Amino acid sequence: MINCAIAGLGRWGRALVEAAHHEPRLRITSAVEPDIAHAEDFCAAHGLSPATSLDAVLADRDIDAVLLATPHSLHKAQVIAAAASGKQVFCEKPLALRRDDAAEMFAACRKAGVVLAVGHNRRFWPAMRALRAIVASGELGTILHVEGHNSNENSQGITQGWRLSPEESPGGGLTGAGLHVLDGFVSLLGPARQVYARLNAREAGPPPLDTAILAIEFVNGVSATLATVRATPFYWRVHVFGTKGSAEVLDEVTMVLRKSGALPAMTRYPACDALAAELSAFADAVEGRQPFPVPEADVLATLAAFEAALQSMQTGHPVACQ
Repeated sequence: MINCAIAGLGRWGRALVEAAHHEPRLRITSAVEPDIAHAEDFCAAHGLSPATSLDAVLADRDIDAVLLATPHSLHKAQVIAAAASGKQVFCEKPLALRRDDAAEMFAACRKAGVVLAVGHNRRFWPAMRALRAIVASGELGTILHVEGHNSNENSQGITQGWRLSPEESPGGGLTGAGLHVLDGFVSLLGPARQVYARLNAREAGPPPLDTAILAIEFVNGVSATLATVRATPFYWRVHVFGTKGSAEVLDEVTMVLRKSGALPAMTRYPACDALAAELSAFADAVEGRQPFPVPEADVLATLAAFEAALQSMQTGHPVACQ
């Protein structure tokens, strides 16, 4: 049994607690939440003991791991402190906004001999898993171009909080939604070489109205475009184009395969609980069964492209990924 504490009981932290009920190897026993008064009912319903601070959790010998669903600006200090305390770490994305900060976190966990798992839950979508398999198989031929989009309508309900902060959520919808697609691209294609990005901020809000567009060149020569709109209903699309066909993922379970001379073929895969799946993968990594399937190199490559995109939005010029 892996005894865990969770830091952050906002919407996503609560979703992780609920998903953990489907992984018998994980037991979340305590919670760190600044506004614990508003979380009392949730803690009681899920058997969580409120902790006075993260430091108290890290000093508790009965806690084996921490799940971080906190603002990314806190992640570096929290991850490094957890590693120094010998705790396994699951941290929600974005791990950081800068590649170098993320690299320091991985180095601290590696030195301490603990896992650092980054919660890119959409990697666990059945359709995205199938897309990676098709691309790796060579069925699409030489990959030439990829298109992606993630919008989630979250700006319509924003009146306060981190999503309104240019420090916590820069690049319009890129931090909250577009980063999922960027990680999906890296999982398919590897690191990017250069990014040219533009943020069109129509209204500062609240609610903010903006669009973000990225043109990406990958090290392997593949081109890509990515867009995100915070004010429109949820939409997901990752479409890979090759010399022998294309494959387009439209949601968690749907893929459309197109080949010359044939009608488009739609496949719907069995649904799964992606949060439970990534927590199960975290448990596997902690137990040494297999590495967490979002490797350090991919996390750093995604953040290098993300950081380049933010710089490009500011300068108006293409920026090389470092």
